[in-house]
Amino acid sequence: MNTTLIIIFQLLLSLSILVVLHELGHFLAAKYFGTKVEKFYLFFNPGFSLFKKKIGETEYGIGWLPLGGYVKIAGMIDESMDKEFLNQEPQPWEFRSKPAWQRLIIMLAGVIVNVLLAIAIYIGLAYTYGEQLVPMESVKGGLEILHPALKETGLKTGDKILKINNEPVKYANTVDAKIITAKTVEIERKGDIKTINFPVNFIEKLVDEKDPKKKGLTMIRFPFIVEQVASEANKGKLQKGDQIIAVNGQQTDYFDEVKPLIEAHKGGTVKATVLRDGQPVEVDLKIDENGKIGVQLNGDLKEWEKRGYVKVVNKKYSFLQSIPAGLKRTKETFLSYIDQLKMIFNPKTGAYKGVGGFITIAKIFPDTWDWGRFWTITAFLSIMLAVLNVLPIPALDGGHALFTIYEMITGRKPNEKFLEYAQIAGFVLLLALVLLVNGNDIIKHFFK
Repeated sequence: MNTTLIIIFQLLLSLSILVVLHELGHFLAAKYFGTKVEKFYLFFNPGFSLFKKKIGETEYGIGWLPLGGYVKIAGMIDESMDKEFLNQEPQPWEFRSKPAWQRLIIMLAGVIVNVLLAIAIYIGLAYTYGEQLVPMESVKGGLEILHPALKETGLKTGDKILKINNEPVKYANTVDAKIITAKTVEIERKGDIKTINFPVNFIEKLVDEKDPKKKGLTMIRFPFIVEQVASEANKGKLQKGDQIIAVNGQQTDYFDEVKPLIEAHKGGTVKATVLRDGQPVEVDLKIDENGKIGVQLNGDLKEWEKRGYVKVVNKKYSFLQSIPAGLKRTKETFLSYIDQLKMIFNPKTGAYKGVGGFITIAKIFPDTWDWGRFWTITAFLSIMLAVLNVLPIPALDGGHALFTIYEMITGRKPNEKFLEYAQIAGFVLLLALVLLVNGNDIIKHFFK
């Protein structure tokens, strides 16, 4: 299957799961409190529906505009802007007739389901896959610093990152998730401990990078171990398991040391020393015009561990053990996303430049099918959807909840005309935001 189609399919499947379960939360809460639900839709259906079927009092359908979904609850001013019910006396099955506390639960039920979904996914991931972690102290050569913005801060390849924002970094393969919100980073460099202060607009520099090859942040420095030889010119010279330990007499312990020495001889040859079955062997390698020798590298952490470059901690969880592990990961993801959201609302960070729509979300998914990665991304998006939905913006669940809480505190229900105008204002604001973030996507990906 075409890689683009794989990405699109993953995006649509993930969003469909999130939207259906979010709206199911509203639906079940409404039904529990005896409230009539007129429509339940995946995606929006202005003008027409791709599919619809009425079962009982509810019309179920699939719209053609994949910007979310909705449930139409009787007696509620929502995105449908249906106001006919305002001209009639409130009916006992309508949303507006229910006590404030019931209406609040109905409004927040979708968000609650999104949080529960993230917890369930993280528990499932912990139980199914466990964790493969590399203690920072065990990384022989430190980290390779990939992104230009990180290099500008003063970080160098070979550094071990000990703390980010004064929080200890225990594992090397968790650095990237933490460093995007860094203000200070404590490192170990050749035995010395140093603290590097990151610029306030660090995240702006991250998102401004135009070269797609420079989007990675850091990686564990690893040896150049051959897994497979594709180049006809180098077949017979290299074997599976060979490790390049020198190029033209220059010692090379890591891939990042081998790469530039090979690229410097594009179209030529180099004399390489490889470690084969524990013994050094000299070979002459042909380099193509792109600076490659035509091999696939071994990326197995266990193999790196055998050769003394890292230590690997494999954590396996029973079902009961996976529950606290899943809850912990949900909490960490939630707090991390809140930190990122704060940066977006702070103009000094420039983080708003990285805000994107469906193209940006799609690019998170890999171009090959990986269920572990798919569910990890879906869990993150579920948390993101929950947080964004509780923002106090009219037309979002958070806006409806805010008005209901106001009613519960003051004992006064907001005027229905006010709610109508607030819904219109909120809808216009949301439409503007959708156009902004997706327009930003189009400009970033097609015109820069």
